[in-house]
Amino acid sequence: MKEKKNLINRRNLLKSFGIAGLGSVIARAEDIAPKIKEQEKDKKSKNPQVPRRVLGKTGVSVSTLALGTLFNVIENQIMLRKALQWGVNYWDTAYGYTGGNSELGIGKFFKKNPEKRKEVFLVSKASGAKNAEDAESRLQESLKRLNTDYIDLYYGVHVLNDISQMSDELIKWGESAKKRKLIKHFGFSTHKNMADNLMAASKMKGIDAILSTYNFRLTKDQKMQDAIQACHEAGIGLTAMKTQGVKIETSEDKELTEHFLSRGFTEGQAKIKMVLEDKRIASACVGRGNLSHLIQNIAAVLDKTKLAKEDFDFFEQYAQKTCDGYCTACGHICDSVLTDSPYTSEILRYMMYYNSYGEPDYARELFAKIPADVRNNLLNIDYNQAEKRCPQNLPIAKIIAEAVEKLA
Repeated sequence: MKEKKNLINRRNLLKSFGIAGLGSVIARAEDIAPKIKEQEKDKKSKNPQVPRRVLGKTGVSVSTLALGTLFNVIENQIMLRKALQWGVNYWDTAYGYTGGNSELGIGKFFKKNPEKRKEVFLVSKASGAKNAEDAESRLQESLKRLNTDYIDLYYGVHVLNDISQMSDELIKWGESAKKRKLIKHFGFSTHKNMADNLMAASKMKGIDAILSTYNFRLTKDQKMQDAIQACHEAGIGLTAMKTQGVKIETSEDKELTEHFLSRGFTEGQAKIKMVLEDKRIASACVGRGNLSHLIQNIAAVLDKTKLAKEDFDFFEQYAQKTCDGYCTACGHICDSVLTDSPYTSEILRYMMYYNSYGEPDYARELFAKIPADVRNNLLNIDYNQAEKRCPQNLPIAKIIAEAVEKLA
């Protein structure tokens, strides 16, 4: 009885957001809604606040849910207002997101609500920067777009594939940007060869935080676990992205969904909860402009229910059964045997955006940036050796052919 009294359901959550009408938009909202234990309320807010964790040696407490803003924030200001209302103070953007409209939208919000700037832990990235000059140029433009004179955390390399990209020049530039009070903390994001990059970063100076792909499919990867531990011991703050690990349309996927619905939350919420079970991870960066998804994500981190051993076992079994549909971003394996096609692992990631993350336009945008001569030669490459070496047994040639058809 006491437990029932302390729970709030999806209907109440929607009412708290002031958007109860969205209930009809969320499929099976009343059936899949988790029952969320109400947390102690912030004195200045009528809403429960998303928990916070310290982001490594930065010493800053950030919300365990970070708002990813890979969407047109200019036209979707409600995402920012509602996120902050529930204590999601960690906002992640980038110079290249939606042609600049992500940063411009946040800047629009700060211009209208200047008092909110100090409440936000603002993160941006030097998309496409190859050296310190590029990073400086992008930072200056981002500051203008964002209507702020500083960025809390700046990733000098956005999508770091090899640690060599984090050159001494960039490290020194990061220190200079800190001294000039343009940024407070410095690091990089990585989607590829994550374990190698994290381990190398743990031995470097000047890296305060890292945004890395991390999800239930990687929790049993010992190399990844060792790298996370090394960063943790070095005081490097870690944020997980791509926490969903791709949804595979199979009978196993249906079983996963039904298993977690029976536990009181969606499989997407369970994936976020699993990542955050690892206390070395400060925050999970999710969300692409869908308010109903934001509500569900907030519900997941407000819910104090712990995943049981059977839940972890179910995830492990599911990951093993569906591994041939997921690229774990160990790009060095593809690259070592596909010297004539250096973008293979990137294209596999783009197809994840297309097929599993609901971002076909973003996938096409990234594919279009591949040099034309490389794109035109993709179907002439022999991918046999890469397929033989792939730990996930991916049908690489088939996926590349699909990419040429759908993304060109």
